[in-house]
Amino acid sequence: MLKQLFCIVITALFMMSLNGCLVAESTYLKKVEEADTLTKNLADLQQRHEKLTSDNSALKAQFEKLKVEASGLDKDKQQLEEVLKAKSDTLSKNITELRQRISDLEKENTRLKEDITALQKVKEEKVKEVSSTYEQLLSNMKNEIAQGQVTISELKGKLTVNMEAAILFDSGKADVKMEGLGILSKMISTLKGVTDKAIRIEGHTDNVQISGGLTRVFPTNWELSAARAINVTKYLQQQGLDPAFLSAAAFAEHKPVADNSTKEGRAKNRRIEITLVARE
Repeated sequence: MLKQLFCIVITALFMMSLNGCLVAESTYLKKVEEADTLTKNLADLQQRHEKLTSDNSALKAQFEKLKVEASGLDKDKQQLEEVLKAKSDTLSKNITELRQRISDLEKENTRLKEDITALQKVKEEKVKEVSSTYEQLLSNMKNEIAQGQVTISELKGKLTVNMEAAILFDSGKADVKMEGLGILSKMISTLKGVTDKAIRIEGHTDNVQISGGLTRVFPTNWELSAARAINVTKYLQQQGLDPAFLSAAAFAEHKPVADNSTKEGRAKNRRIEITLVARE
């Protein structure tokens, strides 16, 4: 009985020892498995760390590149801003100059309008003055005009008194006869009132040439027309007209106003014309 109990105890102890060994081996294997897992995880982590380090380096390199590019962009931006500022300053200056130019042109335009208005007023006054002179001469010489010996014309501010030579001169003569002086005297007061015109006296003849003894005094119609114009001019000067604004011109037979083939036409071509012209 005691022997059986001993065996049971021994067997129990053996079983307990065996179980303890089994537990220890199981724990070891578990730890080994955990170590392998940790080693694998560590390797994975090291690999991820290396990849992250590589990615970080790449990102740093890319960042540095971007910094360089950004620096270049900043420089380009600065240069662009400087160019834009310069262009803006130039445009502002041009705009200011254009505005000043426009202002100057507007002032000039206003001045020109005022000048044009003033000139138109002066022109109107001159036209009125010429018209007044024309009316006075018509009134003063109405008898001669009625007889067809004198015609007075006014065209574009130019006034002309056309007198047939017969009422001023004897045939073949250049001295103004008494009756002629009387006719000329009718114009004196009116001509003295003309202050802005010069007075030109023109001598004209027909186409009949000088002949006989008269050629010793007037070799051609040039001399006759010139002498007649000069004598009328001298008379106007003697009556007080300013000689600075008097002139005499000779045209002989070269500016006819009528047909020289008729007696009446030749009479019209033998004439003295007194013309009011612009002063030089």
